[in-house]
Amino acid sequence: MHKTSEILTATKPDRLDRWLSTQLPELSRSRIQKLIEQACVEINGETCTDKNAKVKPGDRIHLTIPAAQPTNIQPEDIPLDILYEDDHLLILNKPAGLVVHPAAGHQDGTLVNALLAHCPLAEIGGEQRPGIVHRLDKDTTGAIAIAKTDQAYQHLQAQLKAKTARREYLGVVYGVPKTESGSVNQPIGRHPVDRKKMAVVPEEKGGRPAVTHWQVKERLGNYTVIHFQLETGRTHQIRVHSAYTGHPIVGDPLYSSGRDIGVNLPGQALHAWKLTLQHPISGEWIAVTAPLPKAFNTLLEVLRRR
Repeated sequence: MHKTSEILTATKPDRLDRWLSTQLPELSRSRIQKLIEQACVEINGETCTDKNAKVKPGDRIHLTIPAAQPTNIQPEDIPLDILYEDDHLLILNKPAGLVVHPAAGHQDGTLVNALLAHCPLAEIGGEQRPGIVHRLDKDTTGAIAIAKTDQAYQHLQAQLKAKTARREYLGVVYGVPKTESGSVNQPIGRHPVDRKKMAVVPEEKGGRPAVTHWQVKERLGNYTVIHFQLETGRTHQIRVHSAYTGHPIVGDPLYSSGRDIGVNLPGQALHAWKLTLQHPISGEWIAVTAPLPKAFNTLLEVLRRR
C-alpha cells in the first residue's frame, strides 16, 4: 500500500482534528489524531502535531497517510465458519479453543491469524487486533463480528457503546434460579489475588460497571439453560456474574467448582447465540444466529434424559 496525501483548503474556523474528520469521513477521528501526533499534517507548510490547533479560512492543510506497516502476525490457513459476509464486515461462528487475537502465550493459531489469510481487515484495531470489535473468551463459542474497514469498525464499536447492538448468549448453569428472570448489576475488575481471574470488585477498587440480564429458558433437574443478554462487555462478564449469583456456568474451569457431569466439554457451556446489529453502511438491521456446537447439544441431550 503506497502512502497517500491530501491537500485541503480550510473554509471555516475549527479545531484541526475535527475539521479533518469532517473533510475525510472515511478516516476515524482517532486515526486522524494519531496522524497529527505522528507529524503527518502540515498547516501552510509547517508541521503541526497539536490536534487542538485552530484552522482558519484559507489555511492549506497537507495530510500524508503513510503506507500501512506490514504486520508481524502471520496469516494462517485455519478454517472459518462464516455466518455472514460482505465488503464491510464478517460474522463468524467461533469454535471452542480458538483465541481471538495474539497475546502473551498465544502468538499464533488465533482467529486474527485465520482472518488475515481470508480478507483485509480494519487497521484501526491496532496491530494485534485488526478488525476485532468485541471478543469472546477462548472456550466460549458463537457469533463474533469482525470489521473489514475502519469505517465499519467505528460504526460497530459505537453501536456496542450505545447498546443498540444486541449480544445474546445461551448457557447451562448449575442449580435452579428461584425466579424466571433477573439482572445482575455488579462491577467487574481483576481478581485481587488470582490475576488470571476476574471478580466482582467495587468501583472504588477499580471495578468497572457491568450489567447482565438473564432469563430461564429450560429447567433440567438441577441444571438450568439460561438466555443471557449483555448490556456491557467486560472480560468474563457472564461467567463472573453467574458464579456471583451462585449458579456458575457448567464446565467453567475458572469460576465453577468443576463438578463432573459426565459430558466431555471443551470449556464452559456458554455460547454467543445471537448477534443483532445495524449494517455500518446500509443501516439495515442484521440478525445472525450461530448454531449450537456439538458438545453443547450433547450436554442438553444428556441432561434432558436424566
